[in-house]
Parts: sequence; C-alpha cells; structure tokens
Amino acid sequence: MATRNAGKMKEIRRILASFHDCEVLGLEEVGIDYHPREEDLETFETFEENALSKANYFSGLTGLITVADDSGISVDALAGAPGVRSRRFALDGGSASYDLDGQALDDANNRHLIENLRGVPSKGRTARYVCLAALVESENLKPRFFRGEAPGVIVDIPAGSNGFGYDPHVFCEELGRTYAQMTPEEKDARSHRGIAFREVALYLAKKV
Repeated sequence: MATRNAGKMKEIRRILASFHDCEVLGLEEVGIDYHPREEDLETFETFEENALSKANYFSGLTGLITVADDSGISVDALAGAPGVRSRRFALDGGSASYDLDGQALDDANNRHLIENLRGVPSKGRTARYVCLAALVESENLKPRFFRGEAPGVIVDIPAGSNGFGYDPHVFCEELGRTYAQMTPEEKDARSHRGIAFREVALYLAKKV
C-alpha cells in the first residue's frame, strides 16, 4: 500500500482484513524510505492520474502488487475545491507553512476550509469525499481503478476524535454526526475509502 499517511493506512488495513486474508505491507515494511521525489507524484488534475502516478512509481520500486489512492473532499460552494489539493489546501492558498505535517497540517487545512465558507449557509455547504484507488499488478496488465464517494455537509464547529483530516468538520446527515464521531465500523461501512477498498478486496479475492 503506497501511502505514508498513518491514519489512512490504519483504515485500509482494517477494511481489507475484513474481506480478504492478505498481508498489507506499508512502504517502510518493504524498505522504501522517503525520497523527496515523492512530492512530485501528485501534481495532476484528477484523482485517477495522481493515484496511478503513485502506484506505478512504487510498483516499479518493489515489484509487488501495489495499490495507491488519491483522496480528498470536494465542496460544492467552492466549485469542487479543495479536491485533489485537499492535503495541501492551506499550503496553496492559506498562510500555512510548508513545514507543517500530520495533525498540524490537518488543523491548518480545516481552518482554511472554514474561512473559505464564511457566510455560506448550511444548506449550501454540501460536499463529498472522494477516494480513487489504483491497483498495479505488473507492466503487462492494465491498471485497475476503484472509486468511492461519500456525502457530507461542512460544519464550523469540529466534533469527534476518531477520524483524521477533515473528518471533524464533515457532518453525515444519515447518522446525525461527523465522520470523526463515527465508530470504525460505521465509518468503514459508508466512507469513500471503505467503498473503494471493499471493491479492491473483492477484486483481489477473485485473483486467489
């Protein structure tokens, strides 16, 4: 699994483990140390292109079946932004330092999102999470793509501590709470990543 995001890796392992008996290896576990060139892998305009860029790169380094995803949140009132720039939202257009990472970057992104929605009524704050997973098996096989989407409404006041990223500010109308307030089982059942990676798991199961 081509990601260095600990929260994302935890979710993906949980989702795949519940569907298919496979070993999910992280980059560090296969000896792939961070290299600055990784920062140039997600420079495209679509989730599909970014995910495939990462999957191809790390598959080439490892020779293993590789899955990479590009995920983000698209807010209707912001014409779909931050979209593919979700992880760097505050870095691109805000005052956040490029040294930020982890929770500090999540906090900066959320502040920037709420600032951009100031004055927008709740009914105009609809959004959707998007996850696009690209699976690369070998150079001889076409890559496979798996997409998941999950709706939500952006709220000013964060709630919950179970999620990461934008989760505390994304309210799920179906359950009446934010994605960060959901149990792991509730989130996996309806999240963009849960939807996409269940499809990944079903595809892998057919290969065995």
